[in-house]
Amino acid sequence: MRVMPLAADSLGVRSMATYVEAGDLRLLLDPGAALSPNRFGLPPTSEEEEALARAVDRIGGYARRATMITVSHYHGDHYLPDVELYAGRRIWAKDPRRMLDEHQAARGQALWRDLAAHRPESAEGRIAEVGGVQVRVSPPLAHGREGSGFGFVVAVTVDDGMRFVHAADVQGPASAVATAYLLRERPDLLYLSGPPTYLEAHVGKDVIRQGLENLLRIVRETGCRVIVDHHALRDRRYRERLGPAFETGRVVTAAEYLGRRDECLEAYRPAGWARRRQGREARPEPGRGAARSPRTR
Repeated sequence: MRVMPLAADSLGVRSMATYVEAGDLRLLLDPGAALSPNRFGLPPTSEEEEALARAVDRIGGYARRATMITVSHYHGDHYLPDVELYAGRRIWAKDPRRMLDEHQAARGQALWRDLAAHRPESAEGRIAEVGGVQVRVSPPLAHGREGSGFGFVVAVTVDDGMRFVHAADVQGPASAVATAYLLRERPDLLYLSGPPTYLEAHVGKDVIRQGLENLLRIVRETGCRVIVDHHALRDRRYRERLGPAFETGRVVTAAEYLGRRDECLEAYRPAGWARRRQGREARPEPGRGAARSPRTR
């Protein structure tokens, strides 16, 4: 099995887009990427915009290889509304008619209308065999803690003897139900969004603590390797905040899994804007050491 994160917060954009090849299966999971329009009171930097353009191009390229696409839920960083992306592929997507907040339900129903000719299927609980590889989908799992108001997501397991589980936006997992499901799946490799420490003031310290404890329990009881990214990487102190997880030696970011260094552009957005301002200030002005052109004389 080949697992390739295509875009992620550690790669500069909000995303968990992933491509998996196993046997005859060519699977694209959560084909979306986005930027926060306002973080620290600042819009995205040009570096973030460039990273997003690269991510969307990469997702589109792997979509052309894929025979199957799954969508875990309808936040804008987990799917793209481009119909051509899905054309000719089998589509399993979270049922937009149930267990979603109002905003996601409207987005999901719009996507399903646009994809009607391509016959999307409700993903919840679905199982299929593709050339000796089993793909199975969880029942709805809480987006973060139970009762968070953000609705539910679905996790996808790919099993060819090795088990890979893609568990978008379970945030830790923060939910006891999501934790029990992931323990039951016994993954060899698990990819999930870590505790949203950057939102601690909003969600509460107990949610962060529980998410980290559940993550450590999964590593301890299954011995799996874990890719932790997405929500957790929006905190500049993620190494410190998730120290016990990284110290297990079983946990890496998506960038590290690919052998790259982390580029958490959103978390360091103020520094990105500071560099841009310094760059402008560093350019010599006419009459201050610069050779003046005829236009500026």
